[in-house]
Amino acid sequence: MKKIAMMIMATFALAAAVPAFAAEMTKEEKDQCLLASKNCATEVDSIQKKIKKLNAEIKKGKKVYSADEIKKLQGKLKEAEDMLDVLLGLKGGAQ
Repeated sequence: MKKIAMMIMATFALAAAVPAFAAEMTKEEKDQCLLASKNCATEVDSIQKKIKKLNAEIKKGKKVYSADEIKKLQGKLKEAEDMLDVLLGLKGGAQ
């Protein structure tokens, strides 16, 4: 339970710390944001929205991403799905 509370507090702290200004991201910045969580200052998504975006990017496949990048995206997707499961009490410390 303590773990979940810390995750929720961290999520709110990060959301509050991100500036709320609108700026168009370049394709490279968007890719870096998806792959490595870099330069995401203007992008704050819910976990469900992040999962949806990651699935959409993975579906683009090798036409857009290298095999290594696809693996990274799949890893990010698994992390987001696991976090959602924990927050919903489907896994881990909520029992």
